[in-house]
Amino acid sequence: MPDTCDLCGTETGSGSVAFDGDEVDEGDGREGDGREADGREADDGDSTFCSPGCRDVARTLDGDEPDPAGNADRADATAGAAAEADVGPPADDHAGDSATDRSFLRVDGMHAATCEAYLESVAESQPGVVAAEASYVTETIRVDHDPEATSARDLRDALSTTGYTAHLRTETAEVDDAATGGTRRSREVEGVRKRRSDEILGLRYAAGIVFGAFLLIPYVAVLYPAHLATVVDHPALATYKGAFELSGASGFLFLRIYFVLTGIVLVFTGKPVLRGAYTSLKMRRPNTDLLVAITAMSAFWYGTGAVLVGQNDIYYDLTIVVAAVVTGAAFYETAIKQRALARLTELTVSQVDDARRYEPDGTTEEVPVEALDPGDRVLVREGERVPVDGTLDEDVCTVEEAVVTGEALPVVKREGDAVIGGSVVTDGAAVVTVGDPVTSSIDRITEALWTIQSADHGVQRRADRVTGYVAPLLALLAVGVAGTVLTTGGAPGQAVLGALLALFVACPWTLGLATPLSVASSIRSAMDRGIVVFDETIFERLRDVDVVVFDKTGTLTTGEMHVVAADAPEDLLVAAATLERRAAHPAAAAIVDAFAPATAGASAVDGETRPDGGDGEKRPDGGDGGDTTDATDADSAESEPTIREFATYTNGVGGVVADEDLLVGSLALFDEQGWTVADDVAERAQEARGFGRLPVVVGRDGKAEGVVVVGDEPRDGWETTLTSLAERGVDVAVLTGDDPEATAFFDRQDAVDHVFAGVPPAGKTATVRRFQRSGRVAMVGDGTNDAPALAQADLGVSLGSGTALAADAADVAIVDDDLGAVETAFDLAAAARRHVVRNLALGLTYNAIAIPAALLGLFNPLTAALAVAISGGLVGLNSSRDLLDG
Repeated sequence: MPDTCDLCGTETGSGSVAFDGDEVDEGDGREGDGREADGREADDGDSTFCSPGCRDVARTLDGDEPDPAGNADRADATAGAAAEADVGPPADDHAGDSATDRSFLRVDGMHAATCEAYLESVAESQPGVVAAEASYVTETIRVDHDPEATSARDLRDALSTTGYTAHLRTETAEVDDAATGGTRRSREVEGVRKRRSDEILGLRYAAGIVFGAFLLIPYVAVLYPAHLATVVDHPALATYKGAFELSGASGFLFLRIYFVLTGIVLVFTGKPVLRGAYTSLKMRRPNTDLLVAITAMSAFWYGTGAVLVGQNDIYYDLTIVVAAVVTGAAFYETAIKQRALARLTELTVSQVDDARRYEPDGTTEEVPVEALDPGDRVLVREGERVPVDGTLDEDVCTVEEAVVTGEALPVVKREGDAVIGGSVVTDGAAVVTVGDPVTSSIDRITEALWTIQSADHGVQRRADRVTGYVAPLLALLAVGVAGTVLTTGGAPGQAVLGALLALFVACPWTLGLATPLSVASSIRSAMDRGIVVFDETIFERLRDVDVVVFDKTGTLTTGEMHVVAADAPEDLLVAAATLERRAAHPAAAAIVDAFAPATAGASAVDGETRPDGGDGEKRPDGGDGGDTTDATDADSAESEPTIREFATYTNGVGGVVADEDLLVGSLALFDEQGWTVADDVAERAQEARGFGRLPVVVGRDGKAEGVVVVGDEPRDGWETTLTSLAERGVDVAVLTGDDPEATAFFDRQDAVDHVFAGVPPAGKTATVRRFQRSGRVAMVGDGTNDAPALAQADLGVSLGSGTALAADAADVAIVDDDLGAVETAFDLAAAARRHVVRNLALGLTYNAIAIPAALLGLFNPLTAALAVAISGGLVGLNSSRDLLDG
């Protein structure tokens, strides 16, 4: 059995390297690379780690503190998932039983903690289901099941119940192929965006408004004035006294019309509310939907009973207004969320569906990834993603692995090196031998993400917690009123009407109105500042954050390599850029962009023109394409020097350019070649290593003459953001897959409490769990490799430049790519608390008017309408304000 990392659970392989505090430099073509070779493990005493980063995290954060409430279960449920996200081999199965499959489904219609419990119970009632976990925050449910007893499609059908609609998050299906006229297998990956628009909700709202407006006409024209005439003696109201009598045939006609039409509005428009009330009762977890349903239903049945006994205090209008207004508020909330989704940048999904496979006759054929077998050879052209994990079969290429590993610098790959599925070939072309099993690191990260998301149970809304206390009191009140009527000689019918009246007078149904409007207001205020929020409990969770963990590459830095400094003669820099056109090491493209003549499209090598790295088209096998020309034509390209000789070394390149012997690369390369390096040049190179910067030494004729610094620059305002968080009493940690030199700069910042470098994706998730032992954690990242950690954190924040998986994992997306928005989110969280409390208090205005009016015998449809108008208007006005305006 292979050893596993004590921090993240990743298999470390058979070859071990002992760590006594010094890092091993296996190298990848860069000087000072502190990463270990793939498959190595690090021993620290009796501990085993897959990387120096995991070791450092364990040394710093290890302890016996208990997990805070809510974190222990989630950590246990996702410990294995995080390990699967690393670049190592996938786990044999997901549920711990080889006969059990794990299916992930997205369920539209989930909006509360009761939905989680209900859908879990539905799934677990199916034959062969071992376990189920749901999350309304991510609208995800994970089900471990016996595929022979219940298939994934059976689960989808079973969970599409009671108004919910389930979708398999990943499914392979036959689709039409326009290119061939036939069909092909296609893998559909759903769930990049958490919320899906419920188009029927808009229809329900429209129906409620149309029918409601029609049904309220008699109330406004006759019934309200008739009730007003009983308390106000005015000549203008004299004609309304006794104008609305419901005895005999007129009452029966009114009952038939209003009973049917009001019932349609209640059932059709109010169906989402009734469904929420049903699930809350079934799961014995009262929520605001139950309060709204109690009010609408009790008013409806009271009105029916009142018509039967000939009374004119008929509250069908209350039923109509409550159903339409609350559904309208939910529709508005959904519309705001859809606007938020529209603000998101178009993100790139990193899965690859098709691959270019080499056939035995030497030709290539595009086939679905599912059709690949271990040992197949696939061609990946420059700019394309590697479809599956494997090994480089021939030649040399440069790949960018940041989407998986988080490292900013591209990596040079040579024949026999491991290549990660999901990485991008940035220079040359790659012929990859498919590994066994056929899988991609991106796929494993995706599945780990979904596993973590399904365990991300939503926080119960503040109003729902209040409902848990109110609902039993309402039941006692109704029973008490009915008992009092009966004991004082009232008829059973009057007792029932009294109980129903008590329910819709005392029930704080406006909490069901205030909650979605508060959510919409918070989301709108955040969106106006470039912050997209999907879950209404985000701000509540954000207020409780103790630690903010920042990914470095692409989050605190721009993630783009370019020349940040150069200290060398200009003619030497131009010559070095000419040489770098033929290079494949990470700094080459940045140096060419900075110093190559602007109109030079080619460089001459032994009388032959070779296209540059940006404009020339490469042959599929990685060679250069295009026609050749003579050296005279090449030299006309704005005086670019001619390359007479060219050589590639482990840490750089060399050659003869314009009759001068050049060397471009690391200090180690100059030492290997025996070239002279002055102390000041060596010192500048050493100082440059930090903040993801790579020093490239340039020299000619046996002597180093200067240093070009290629780097990943910090984002604007990064220091202000980190300092602000520290001043709020929040601990700040920096986490990256880069080597330690790339994070040295952060170690010197007072606002930063912890810096961990060389941490693989699974280690990032494990680090978040370690922080969660002592408090609530927010994670800020942008890459696919950050996705499991973003999902594991109590709050995930992704930047707009990030990948689709990062956006899917996060609770907050910063669409404008502004790091300062993290600080703004904390300001909004504090304002959101005040806003919600104010909205809930204003919503209770209805009861503040209705209850005294009932006690004084003045409660009637007119009084109820005034109470609804006043409370709803106040809640609406408060919700229209921006959170940070007061």
